[in-house]
Order: sequence, then C-alpha cells, then structure tokens
Amino acid sequence: MKRVVALLAFSVVLFGGVAHAADSEFCEKLAYGDTPYVVCTPPLDNAGLRLFWKDSDGHPYRRFSAVAEALAQEGETLVFAFNAGMYFENFAPMGLYVEDGSTRVQLNTHQKDGPASSVPNFYKAPNGVFYLSGQGPGLVTTQAFADAAPEAVYATQSGPMLVIDGAVHPAFIKGSSDRKRRTGIGLCADGKVEIAISDSPVSFYDFALFFKDRLGCPNALFLDGGRGAGIYSPQLGRNDISWHGGFGPIIGLVR
Repeated sequence: MKRVVALLAFSVVLFGGVAHAADSEFCEKLAYGDTPYVVCTPPLDNAGLRLFWKDSDGHPYRRFSAVAEALAQEGETLVFAFNAGMYFENFAPMGLYVEDGSTRVQLNTHQKDGPASSVPNFYKAPNGVFYLSGQGPGLVTTQAFADAAPEAVYATQSGPMLVIDGAVHPAFIKGSSDRKRRTGIGLCADGKVEIAISDSPVSFYDFALFFKDRLGCPNALFLDGGRGAGIYSPQLGRNDISWHGGFGPIIGLVR
C-alpha cells in the first residue's frame, strides 16, 4: 500500500507551484489565475506535428475524429489535436495554409481599419503565422513572415498575435469583460512549442499573459475562440466539436 501511495505521489508534478497529475505523455491540465487550461507540448524536434484540412476526397475533415480515422487507416495514431486557425463558412482557412510543403491558401495581408472592438479578430493587427520548416518552428507576425519568406513545410495564419517579442498585443485591455474559451499556440524557451486551450472563459489580455508569464513564450498566436475552440485528446477523454458546423484547419501530433 505504501508503495502504491509513493507511486501516486511521484506521478504528481509541480508546475510553477501548481500541482497537476501527469494526464498523458504530451498533454497536461493546469491552472493560472482563476482559469483552468489544457496544454499540449509536442516533442522538441516537433516530429509528427502536422496540419490537416481536407481528406483524400478533397472534403474538409471538420471533425477531429475524422482525422483520427483517416490516420488509423494508414496505421498511424492521432495523439492530440486542436483547431489551427480561423476559417470561412466553407471551412477554408482565412489566411496562409501550407501542408506537406504545398501552399493551399496564400498569405492574407489585407487590413481592416477602425476601433479594435469593431475589427474582426483575424485582422487585429498584427496577426501572425506559425510554421514548421527545415530549420525548425517559427512564429512571427504576418509582415515578418512576408519579409523573410521562409520555406515552410507546414504553416497556418491566424490572428491576433497574443504576444509579440515578449510584449502583450497592444490592443488587449487589462480587465476586459470580453471573455471566451480560447485556443492559442506559443513558441517558447529553447524552441519549444506549446498549444493551449482555456477550459473556461478568459480575456485576450489574460490569455496572452498565460503564454507570456506562465509558459514563457516570447511569441504566441491566437487560433480561435468561443464555439470554434476545441481539443482532441483520448487520454483526457476529449473529442470536442465546433459549434460552427466543424473545424477548418487542424493541428495535431501523429505517431
């Protein structure tokens, strides 16, 4: 009995002073402030991290389980997945989308002027791009991506940026009452990628602080929120659906 208790105690990890169980190999639950989160971390080399949009018949997957089923037919396993950016009603990505080195949707450099509250999230400048290349992961503003033009194997564009070179996006308001469930991705210390979903409503400002101060990410990007936020993790018993009729681009770890 003492050995069992000891093993259970060993499985609890202290993360920044917050105790949490080792829920799975790659994903963990933790809290920051009064908000619960799930954070998934791919291997440091990002092997197996991919983007998905359409199946072999050219139809959007829309559901995490559809991606998992397609991979299973190839003898592969979807370990975890999240929505990977904003999309139109036909589930097409609103911005750049690169899969297996092929650019399926071009970089979106359009801008919309007006008060921040009236500008759609994707266009709250600056927005940004997360990508994987032969040189590793990158997460930069859209303009920086356009200027550098890296050869991306995978890339997804969304917006707004949450954290830019260590600073919270200037349009975010501390104490804002605009609170929703949100998903985002960060490029953190030592090139580590962190993908997170809030399991209760959170403001943009507090979500950005979570990436900046809690996860230590100098750059982070908002993926989607509200009814379009979701996670797939069999180990955590999660297979969320999008209440917009499905997801557009999806990011997931494959084994």
